[in-house]
Amino acid sequence: MDYQRDLVFTKGVLIHLNPAVLPEIYKKMYKASKKYILVAEYYNPTPVEIEYRGNKGFLFKRDFAGELLETFKDLKLVDYGFVYKRDNNFSGADISWFLLEKK
Repeated sequence: MDYQRDLVFTKGVLIHLNPAVLPEIYKKMYKASKKYILVAEYYNPTPVEIEYRGNKGFLFKRDFAGELLETFKDLKLVDYGFVYKRDNNFSGADISWFLLEKK
């Protein structure tokens, strides 16, 4: 890696990755971050696979931020929120976001 970034984030990326590769992706995100990691993905308290455009194996919901917090003990939750697709001012795709900080 050439250098660390102040903020490393994903939005709608992790949900499409095979869960088997997530530990390696988490390591790369952590190493690339100097201070913050922002995860904006579909959330579910327990891992679940969702059919995506008639296909299986392409969409997964889980607690991505929780898994990062459990893996890297020096991360702390700074803030979190939800973007609702029916919000007239700030519409989105029902995505939960989590801002994590390295202590």
